[in-house]
Amino acid sequence: MAGGSTTAERGARRTPKGASGPRPGGPPSPPRGRFRLPGRRVLLTALAVTAVAAGVLWVLYGSSWARVERVRATGTDVLTSRQVTGAAGVRLGEPLVSVDTDAIEARLRGRLPRIESVEVSRSWPDGIVLEVSERRPVLLLRKGMRFVEVDRHGVRFATVGKAPRGVPMLELTVDRSPSLRRFPVSRLIEEAVRVTGELPAKAAADTRTLVVRSYDDISLELTGGRTVLWGGPEDGGVKARALTALMKAAPGARHYDVSAPIAPAASGS
Repeated sequence: MAGGSTTAERGARRTPKGASGPRPGGPPSPPRGRFRLPGRRVLLTALAVTAVAAGVLWVLYGSSWARVERVRATGTDVLTSRQVTGAAGVRLGEPLVSVDTDAIEARLRGRLPRIESVEVSRSWPDGIVLEVSERRPVLLLRKGMRFVEVDRHGVRFATVGKAPRGVPMLELTVDRSPSLRRFPVSRLIEEAVRVTGELPAKAAADTRTLVVRSYDDISLELTGGRTVLWGGPEDGGVKARALTALMKAAPGARHYDVSAPIAPAASGS
């Protein structure tokens, strides 16, 4: 009919703009807002990831492949490997991944005071490694017929029956010193250690005894009957340089005084 609309045209006018409808020559579009199932590839990928994760967990916790079978200690000197591994308390047969390395480190430091630091690590697939650093004595305190070892931090960490070679004795004669009220024995030991760390190499090698009478009265007894009056622990670097210069200028002297480093003195021959 001339001038009239066709059926298709009337249907097009009734369809709102933007509404979904069948595309010419293609499948119908899915309704908006309806859940769409994941594709086969996504499902297969998810199943594969789940299977791998389950396999890893089984290997780490359920199988016999990744369980502790050996414990090894390194870095020991005075201590033995057996002492360290025994004190570590690692249970053989437990899953390697569940080993509490922090707890092992704490046990070792608590049970073996000679240990200054330790690092515990897993050695896959079945081992634990204990990397130990032992304390080294820098001074010795006599205790009856035995000797207490003191490390570089002033820590008294072990008592031994035989004095280690080359380690000076620390002689504390402070029973009547009024400085004890301000500086207890533990502090005086720390200051004595501080002095040993600041000595020039030659004097350090020759030191046999370090005598502490009070905080401000520290002296050294060297080989050959020589002595050094150090004074207090302050200005250690300046005193060390003054002592080096004195020992070069007066190599035959018997007594060196660097308690006042700006006016050092040497005497005796």
